[in-house]
Amino acid sequence: MWRQQFARKAIAYGAATTVAGYAGYSYYKQQAGPYARTVYADPLETPTPPGMRPHAFWTPPKRVEMLNDLKGLERDGSAKAADEREYDLLVIGGGATGAGCTLDAATRGLKVAMVERDDFASGTSSKSTKLVHGGVRYLQKAIMGLDYEQWKMVREALHERKTFLHIAPYLSNELPILLPVYTWWQLPYFWIGCKMYDLLAGKQGITGSYALGRSKTLENFPMLRAENLVGSLVYFDGQHNDARMNAALAVTAAAHGAVVANHVEVTSLIKEKDESGVEKVRGAMLRDNETGEEWAVRAKGVINATGPFSDAILKMDEPGMPDIVAPSSGVHLVLPSYFSPKNMGMLDPATTDGRVVFFLPWEGGVVAGTTDTMCSVEADPRPSEKEIEWILSEIRRFLSPDVKIRRGDVLSAWSGIRPLVRDPKAANTKDLVRNHMIHESEAGLITIAGGKWTTYREMSKETVDRAVESFGLKPLRECQTETVRLIGSHAWSDTMFIKLVQNFGVDPDVAKHLSHNYGDRAWAVCALSDRTNGSAQHASLEQRIHPRYPFVEAEVRYAVQYEYAMSVVDVIARRLRLAFLDAQAAREALPRVIDIMAKELKWDDARKQREGRKGLEYLTTMGLPDSILDESPAAANAREGFVNMQTTRSLDFVDPASYYRRGQFSAEEIGAILAAFSEFDAHGDGHIEARDIQPLFESIKVPVPDNGFEPFLDAAGIRHSDPGNAVEFEQVFDVLGEIKEATNAKGRKPTSDLNLNQIPTHRSGGSV
Repeated sequence: MWRQQFARKAIAYGAATTVAGYAGYSYYKQQAGPYARTVYADPLETPTPPGMRPHAFWTPPKRVEMLNDLKGLERDGSAKAADEREYDLLVIGGGATGAGCTLDAATRGLKVAMVERDDFASGTSSKSTKLVHGGVRYLQKAIMGLDYEQWKMVREALHERKTFLHIAPYLSNELPILLPVYTWWQLPYFWIGCKMYDLLAGKQGITGSYALGRSKTLENFPMLRAENLVGSLVYFDGQHNDARMNAALAVTAAAHGAVVANHVEVTSLIKEKDESGVEKVRGAMLRDNETGEEWAVRAKGVINATGPFSDAILKMDEPGMPDIVAPSSGVHLVLPSYFSPKNMGMLDPATTDGRVVFFLPWEGGVVAGTTDTMCSVEADPRPSEKEIEWILSEIRRFLSPDVKIRRGDVLSAWSGIRPLVRDPKAANTKDLVRNHMIHESEAGLITIAGGKWTTYREMSKETVDRAVESFGLKPLRECQTETVRLIGSHAWSDTMFIKLVQNFGVDPDVAKHLSHNYGDRAWAVCALSDRTNGSAQHASLEQRIHPRYPFVEAEVRYAVQYEYAMSVVDVIARRLRLAFLDAQAAREALPRVIDIMAKELKWDDARKQREGRKGLEYLTTMGLPDSILDESPAAANAREGFVNMQTTRSLDFVDPASYYRRGQFSAEEIGAILAAFSEFDAHGDGHIEARDIQPLFESIKVPVPDNGFEPFLDAAGIRHSDPGNAVEFEQVFDVLGEIKEATNAKGRKPTSDLNLNQIPTHRSGGSV
């Protein structure tokens, strides 16, 4: 039977390979190569050779200048002629698609403004899987279902992946991703699929895929479960820093003449009747959320690019319109770097419910995810404990039994809302659109929704094309974004960090971080640092905002002066990414970040207190417990690691420093646990019996959790139903660590119910 199944799959893949191969080759021949085009003069272009310090930096307009422009004034606040006050386009939403539309329109020579009620990338665009990919899941579905639309979507995404790596080389990179194989027939199955993935990319391809045997697989990914491992396939996709990419898009659009303003909200749409008496959207009422000031802005056309919040804007136009967004929650975790090789990720192609789980190194941590569950639309959704435990349970399936992953290892956890969409003009409005959708209302409001980060540029191009046609706009040139590089790319090189070390005395890890987060603008970041060693040649950049991470104080100043950061959350979450890498470290850094921003933005004490509270509230959506909101600043600053034991036979399980961190014990405490274990080890063979666990815990005064010890014993794999079962010291130690984590997480407990009611993969694409 298995031979018949394998034969059928081989025949199907053989036929599909022929078809896809021909199509891929045709596509390869038809593409003219995007970088051969002649583009208009780039205002950010510099004659400086890559890796060298630019002679001068373009400085973005101040936020007050942007607001003056939006109010119909000159940027210096003087009056502007009436015929110069109207924009060609007003873009609502500062995420990937909104910023992409703004850059596209600006580089075509259109007069465009973009407003965002919170911050650039404050929603879904900062909470992605961090991949720039075509989608191996979509390719599999296209082949097995002979689905041309899926195949076209993968082809488009692979083309955009190459463009992505070209226009922002310092923010994006190739990443090898390993697919472990545990059944021998899957090796050729995956090999064919990976080679088709390579072939479909054509000229836009990156490094090709390859196969590894069992020993080489374990050599490259030693954390992998070795039992029954046959080998692996390694394919390549792109990876990026999503929120910093979004900020770069917004600032680059400003460099090309666009007006961009974060923390400016649309409160209503402005409508006027056209020549035929039909009401058309011709602008919006805006409110500056920093000051509360309101005013009107006029535009020939308005684009709604608000992602999960698209329906709110649509209802400003048509109050009775049914919702088009079917929100889906995608939860991701960040784990310590030692759980994965530094330069290789992994994909589990067969989770317990048929979707995929990624396990990817990113910015010094490891991103794991994701889920795909139905949810409501909210500004800062929280990941549930059930979703976090589901991801951890899937990870444990493919990692070695020697590699223990517990809830306390999770440094950060977040939920991003994926805006799956329904076409309101479709015959069956319950069906979800597989890619993106452009909808134009009767009043002329254009809405772009759906899609993914990888295809933001193509989505933006199609949207602006539609706007040009619908609103009768007259751009000076065609779309330029396939070749226009983002700010920081022009004089950057992969070895530029060496110059930063040599010129500023920067620690190598800080220099690499600055180079790969700011590109050639890293020179400007370094120039903002305080010189503390008295040397004009080697300025100090040692003022880190947290000792475990390479983020420095100069970055906070740069974020305020050059990237429109207006709140502490803007900085810790979307400019520095610390909240995503380590929520507790971000909490510890809050006071210093607020002090720096207060000097830059002239905050008083009341504003500093509000920012501190908002920062803590945000961190409760990144994995920290609500109890941090009630802790006094003095108590938070007084913490110094883990609490040591009080007596020789008692452990202190209350550790305010740990919260959701892995439960750890001091060397003295471990010695006490070992001594107690030895007393119950009657045979001296390193084992006790299950019946001994309760008295052992009582001897060292382990607090009894609300739901008892049983869930923790189950989580550690201890068969406690039989009192005579042997229990090893490591199992006992794992249970103690879990109990300590739960104690400090204010009652969190292991959950065995991991049913998430996830959206079926045939409707959502499998959470990718």
